[in-house]
Order: sequence, then C-alpha cells, then structure tokens
Amino acid sequence: MESVESILLSWLGENHVWIVWVFLIVLVSVLGAWIFGRFVQRLAVRAEKTVNPWDDALVGALSPPGQVLVWLLGLTIAAQRAGKATGAEIFSLAEPAREIGLIFVLSWFAWRFSHSAERNLCNPRYIGKPMDATTVRAIGKLVRTSIAITAGIVIMQFLGYSVSGVLAFGGIGGLAVGFAAKDLLANFFGGLMIYLDRPFAVGDWIRSPDKEIEGTVEDIGWRLTRIRTFDMRPVYVPNGVFTQISVENPSRMLNRRIFETIGIRYEDAHLMAVIVADVKNMLQQHPEIDSNRTLIVNFNSFAASSLDFFIYTFTRTTDWVRYHEIKQDVLLTILKIVERHGASCAFPTSTVHIADIPSLAREAALDS
Repeated sequence: MESVESILLSWLGENHVWIVWVFLIVLVSVLGAWIFGRFVQRLAVRAEKTVNPWDDALVGALSPPGQVLVWLLGLTIAAQRAGKATGAEIFSLAEPAREIGLIFVLSWFAWRFSHSAERNLCNPRYIGKPMDATTVRAIGKLVRTSIAITAGIVIMQFLGYSVSGVLAFGGIGGLAVGFAAKDLLANFFGGLMIYLDRPFAVGDWIRSPDKEIEGTVEDIGWRLTRIRTFDMRPVYVPNGVFTQISVENPSRMLNRRIFETIGIRYEDAHLMAVIVADVKNMLQQHPEIDSNRTLIVNFNSFAASSLDFFIYTFTRTTDWVRYHEIKQDVLLTILKIVERHGASCAFPTSTVHIADIPSLAREAALDS
C-alpha cells in the first residue's frame, strides 16, 4: 500500500493523489456491483432447476438490493477519503449515510423476500397443495408492516430521536387520531376480523342478501376488499361493511340442490304413482346425484290444470356449469319416463261448462 501511494505521490503530487483513490474506489464499486449481479444471475439459473419456494425467494430478493449495497459502501468510502483530503464538511455525512443506507437496504431485502415467499407459497409449482392465499397474504402484510415499523424506529433512534418520547406522543394523540380516522380503523379491524374468522377467502364466490354484492373475491386488503362481479366489474367494498351484513359463501357448498315441480294431465292420474316411483328410482341410481342427501319425489298438489309432483335432491358437484348439465339430464330423463308410460306433461287449459238454457232447449225440440 505504501509503495503504491508513494508512486502516486511522485506522479501527481500530494494535493491530487486522493482523486486517484476516489476513482479507484468507484471503479472497484462498479466491478463489484457487476460481479455481484452476474453471481445472482447464476444463482437464479440454479434455483430455477429446483422447486423449493425459499431459495427462489432468496435469490429474487438479492437483486437489486445487493448491488445498491455495494454502491453504498463504495461511494461512502470514497466520500470519506475525499473528506479526509479536502476537509469539506459535506463529506462528514458519509458515515451516517452509510448507516442509514444499510438499514434501508436490509429492510428492502427483507421486504422483497417476504413478497417473493408469499407469491411462491401460493404457487402450485412449488407446493403440491398451495397454502391458503388469504392466510399467506395476511401473514405477508403483517411481516412487511413489522419490517417498516422496525426500520423506522431504528433510523429514528440512530438520528437521535427519543423512541420512548415518540411512543408516548402516539399514546396521547391516539384518542384524537381514533376519532379523526374512525372509519379507517373500522375498516382495518374489519379486515383483521376477515383474516381471523375467515368467512371467505381469495377466490371464493360470495354474495350478501343485505347488499347488492355478489362476485369472486380477488383481494382482501387492510382497508378494502376487491370483488369481481359476474359481468367482470370490480367492486371495492370497505372491510367495515362486512361487520354489519350477512355474507353467503356459495363456494363452500357441499352440494347443489335440484328442486323442480312437474305437472301431468288430469286424465293421466292413474299413472301418477308409477311415474313417481320410476323417477325416484332413476334419481337413486343416477351417478351424479348424492343419494346420502335428502331425496324426495312425491305427488304434491291438484293444480288448476295439472296434477303436480316435485323432485327435491342434491348433485354431487358444486360447479355451476356442471350442475346445470346434470339438471338438464335429470329433467330430460323425467320427460322420457312420463312419455314411456303414455302420459303427457300438462299445459294450462280451461274447460267451459255451459248450463242448459230453457229457450234453446225448446227450440231444439221443435226443430227435431
């Protein structure tokens, strides 16, 4: 080191040698950031060959915080060298800038790691049975909130602020803030209740009989829940609303119900018993009907123009499209059973009975 410095002194003189040192430090920083970037790229290629969610999250979080850290160290060391040579006060900020920058870079890395881990834990590529997206997102948000608060407290402590004083001020002003932001707090605690009680999760189809809310849950935030309606419009619902309304979650149904009434003609009354028996037997043997659930087929009522029987049963599937396919098959099969027995489904009819009119009767008798 002494020999290099003596050579530089002989070439440039004592007043300019620090410039060369600053240049060399910056050059080393550039090379270090480039080498680190190449190293991360190689790690990423190797991590892609595995299905471990954690190594991919770690590699994804290293860049760009790693390069920023190399630049931070290099530039602050160069600034300290320049400050020592020139005595300029501005360069005295290099050391606190390095300390604060180090806290920022570490927090940035932890933030990116939590984001990547959250995404990977919900991806079936990494886990055969992905974790519940709502739970993972809730934990991820709590972790990132903790990272931000911890980093802020550490930086404030480093800058000389009394953390205990800030916390005391927060306690005194908490009441005023609570009154001013009661809606915000209601939505926050509403989101917390959703995460704890889990009446629905991301991807569930929900609806409310109290509000015109129906669709698929896309995101549950701390203040708003985003729901995509069936006509593809996004609806943003404050979380506090869910503490005041009833919510149905059809996605958690075990079965779907078929409840239909079929009417046959009055002249087919003698066939009602055998038709009902055949329909019930068909439903009991249908592969898509859950025979362990309630299954009812019974003559139900004397309607105005038909004799009605009803079917009450449940499909095994809860899929909306598949349910309607099964329901169609069941109804078409019932029509075939009715027709096979020589009966017909009734349609609205009216029979008009005309009472005998004496004058018309006499005229008919005279004509005869």
